[in-house]
Amino acid sequence: MSNSSSFDGFLLLPFSDTRELQLLHFLIFLAIYLAALLANSLIITAIVCDHHLHTPMYFFLLNLSILDLGSISTIVPRSMASSLWNNRAISYVGCAAQMFVFLFFISAEYFVLTVMAYDRYVAICRPLHYGTLLGSRACVKMAAVAWASGFLYALLHTGNTFSIPLCQGNKVEQFFCEIPHILKLSCSHFYLREVGLIVFSACLAFGCFLFIVVSYVQIFRAVLRIPSEQGRHKAFSMCLPHLVVVSLFVSTAGFAYLKPPSISSPPLDLTLAVLYSVLPPTVNPLIYSLRNKELKEALRKILHCVQYPKQ
Repeated sequence: MSNSSSFDGFLLLPFSDTRELQLLHFLIFLAIYLAALLANSLIITAIVCDHHLHTPMYFFLLNLSILDLGSISTIVPRSMASSLWNNRAISYVGCAAQMFVFLFFISAEYFVLTVMAYDRYVAICRPLHYGTLLGSRACVKMAAVAWASGFLYALLHTGNTFSIPLCQGNKVEQFFCEIPHILKLSCSHFYLREVGLIVFSACLAFGCFLFIVVSYVQIFRAVLRIPSEQGRHKAFSMCLPHLVVVSLFVSTAGFAYLKPPSISSPPLDLTLAVLYSVLPPTVNPLIYSLRNKELKEALRKILHCVQYPKQ
């Protein structure tokens, strides 16, 4: 094929060629998806319905849960259908749409995580200015910038990736349309354009990561100066879940996109993709709710209302 315009579609990588294992993959992904759907929906409902949670920290957590739902819903149901119906094919337009939507949600999530680090920094290091620096209007603006940045990032990468001629067949060695594996199908003298864009994006992502690291260095310095043990415990309870989520997301996604080609293999690529695209949306609600008394109390009220509705 000479260029992408004459291309009809792609064949995604199955988790297994054995029918029994395909059905097992379907059931495992179904359980993971339902768990992510339920957990994130509960957090969204709790934050929206409980006025005690109408604060900047929970506003950004609300955005994070919405983005988690969006990212996992973009790839997991399609993969489940592929295993259930034993159909690996995805259209050219469908692949481009999946890549765009997934990149939009996943990059916006990273920008929201960066903003959440700033929220933690102001709350602990500059508490007297918290209401001024993180008022409702400022929070909406920061969230809007994160979502808009994710949209532009996804548009730029998707447009650039699918404008490159494809010369290496149509088999994508991944269970969804991921940039590195689409680039493997491109003509060798064209893919450098997208590689340059990935390097620029990696620098931007590293800048956000550096901001998060510097913020937490300042946070931990401030926390260790708190005289009361209860105050230190409360501060750590507020910060540690966010730090765990950021570490999980950055380490798996960064390694998936920046690992040397020499160590790339389908099993490793599949594992990394699951770790950064499927696992975080499922475990994020658990991480944030385990050490958060206010959120646990709001969830308890919701579950109580569901079990014992007013007559």
